[in-house]
Amino acid sequence: MAVINFTGVKVFSTTLARDRENMGENITKWLKENSNLDVVDKIVTQSSDKEFHCLTITLFYRHKS
Repeated sequence: MAVINFTGVKVFSTTLARDRENMGENITKWLKENSNLDVVDKIVTQSSDKEFHCLTITLFYRHKS
């Protein structure tokens, strides 16, 4: 298994349906505002209980050389 080097982590997380619908746009906006970063890995996590569904997208990045 290869080791991925990264210098930072950005977490996007929400339990609200309308926020989940906008999450892709929010991530795209953040990526454009931080074009000096290379995303080197990501993890998508979904969890829920009887009432709430949580979606979390975690981006691992490093600064461009």
